[in-house]
Amino acid sequence: MDQVKIEVHAGRGGNGMVAFRREKYVPNGGPAGGDGGRGGSIILKVDEGLRTLLDFRYHRIFKAKNGENGGSKQMTGAAAEDTVVAVPQGTTVRDLDTGEIVGDLVKKGQELVVAKGGRGGRGNMRFATAKNPAPEIAENGAPGEDHYLELELKMLADVGLIGYPSVGKSTLLSVVTGAKPKVAAYEFTTLVPNLGMVMLPDGRDFAMADMPGLIEGASKGVGLGLQFLRHIERTRVLLHLIDMSSEDQDKAIKRWASINHELANYDPELLKRPQIIVATKMDMPNAQENLQRFKDQLKDKVDSMPPIYEISAITHAGVDELMKATVDALEKAPKFDSESHDEQVAKEAHYGVKEADEPAFTISRDPDGTWVLSGKKIERLFEMTNMQHEDSQLRFARQLRHMGVDDALRAKGIKDGDSVRIEDFVFEFVQ
Repeated sequence: MDQVKIEVHAGRGGNGMVAFRREKYVPNGGPAGGDGGRGGSIILKVDEGLRTLLDFRYHRIFKAKNGENGGSKQMTGAAAEDTVVAVPQGTTVRDLDTGEIVGDLVKKGQELVVAKGGRGGRGNMRFATAKNPAPEIAENGAPGEDHYLELELKMLADVGLIGYPSVGKSTLLSVVTGAKPKVAAYEFTTLVPNLGMVMLPDGRDFAMADMPGLIEGASKGVGLGLQFLRHIERTRVLLHLIDMSSEDQDKAIKRWASINHELANYDPELLKRPQIIVATKMDMPNAQENLQRFKDQLKDKVDSMPPIYEISAITHAGVDELMKATVDALEKAPKFDSESHDEQVAKEAHYGVKEADEPAFTISRDPDGTWVLSGKKIERLFEMTNMQHEDSQLRFARQLRHMGVDDALRAKGIKDGDSVRIEDFVFEFVQ
């Protein structure tokens, strides 16, 4: 699995408390209600041991714990632990509501906060003033963020094997690494990328990926093209495998041109990567003739002749020389910007839709005549108001007035005694 949709629900903050100091010989002790604790956040963290998103097949909803409520004697509630979700290297996070990419996880141990926990509500000790030294006001905890996300895995391989189906990519991978990809004599044997580590006798090593076969029209979604191209984005060196066993001597140059055309259509930057041409199946009778024909045709299409290595994955001929050339090219290839940063701190996802871009409230009317107030800002304010205390209700009424709700309702034609609803709470409008 290299694509999955998940839900993340951060925990809400704990409620603040209304309490007063009551001790012997301390008359009028004053407010002593503590604040609520912060709700848990949902954090995605890179785990190098993971290679796929398979763990998300049966677990797609993640919920963090709520913060604890505040206590008496000015005791603050405990903050909830964050929920850390392990993801493989190369995971891109997309917000499904906006379609925007909110994070890219490519480094070991990198973290991304995808849903922030709600802050704890303030206790009544926070609202004491000279005019009101003993307030019965406390806030409920703020709700945590809820998001619907798509996780997309782009494999982090140093070297990518590209080419048409059945040119020998999987066979080569199985020869030079410990990987055991599915190999068969029909197209699209490789349905998902396979990854293996190549270890050279001199101690150098690199990760190699066998990508699903590419065909003409892949950049427009034909065959397995888009799945292939998504994974090839992050490879630093490309081994372009071309089958030299065909009866058609022009087939090799046509396929070489076709694949480079698809790479350019998807992302022109891919053509700037070091590309080594690998002539495969050189143990076949007509392979040498086809290779010479291919070289003659290639001279007319390129300014400088790229390196071409002849191999036979069956007899292992030329494989060692190819691997040495590959690791040499890899050492000279530039690294991506994402790999050059050493700073690894937990970053917070930035979602495209901001509350500041939305109106503070909207007014509508039910068929029964009840006026309805809605909107993220006003609903959040309501959820954080403790309606059990009269002082809190009066504070909420003042906040609505300052937001312009009263004037907006009058402009809509509200009358004395009309019912107004916010979520499930209904109150009577008084001029």
